[in-house]
Amino acid sequence: MTTTHLLYLHGFRSSPQSAKAQQMAAHVGRHHPEVHFWCPQLPPSPQAAMQLVAQGIADWPRGQMAVMGSSLGGFYASWVAHHAGCPSVMLNPAVNPARDLERYIGEQTTWQNPQERFYFRPEYIAELHALTCPPGRAPAAPELVIIAQGDEVLDWREMAARYPAARQILQPGGDHALSNFSDYLPVITDFLALSPRRR
Repeated sequence: MTTTHLLYLHGFRSSPQSAKAQQMAAHVGRHHPEVHFWCPQLPPSPQAAMQLVAQGIADWPRGQMAVMGSSLGGFYASWVAHHAGCPSVMLNPAVNPARDLERYIGEQTTWQNPQERFYFRPEYIAELHALTCPPGRAPAAPELVIIAQGDEVLDWREMAARYPAARQILQPGGDHALSNFSDYLPVITDFLALSPRRR
């Protein structure tokens, strides 16, 4: 089956204006204009974020949709894929955000617009726990995880261990932002079988 609907989920303190989200949107628009691409601005509340996503993809064809996400968005992508039974791509995914984001409780700014502020509330940690998929579960559909061993934010070993059944690409060095993301566009396109341009 080809992918006709693609959901992209950004990371913590990020937005649809992130470099990877913009590159993916441009790539889909240029080479796969038949694909419906959606990268929503996610609210700080994990529960609200997944409610927004669930509403947005409610009418999507489950057999022809896919999801991808970066960092916290990768964690969310796993949740979406688990419930929608669709292929997923995770980019340096957060595997234990309930643990890692506790120190960020309080007022935060976004990377793309430091003037934009939001409050990360204590109850969001429990919401992250509620969204955690059981470890060791068999994936509902194929998974691709791209991991930079030089990630300065997350432990690449934890990421690799979290997705034992996934197709894994381990990049020596690199960084959390996956600055060379464009290098992976061909493999992501092939993995997701993005609907080709009509002739």
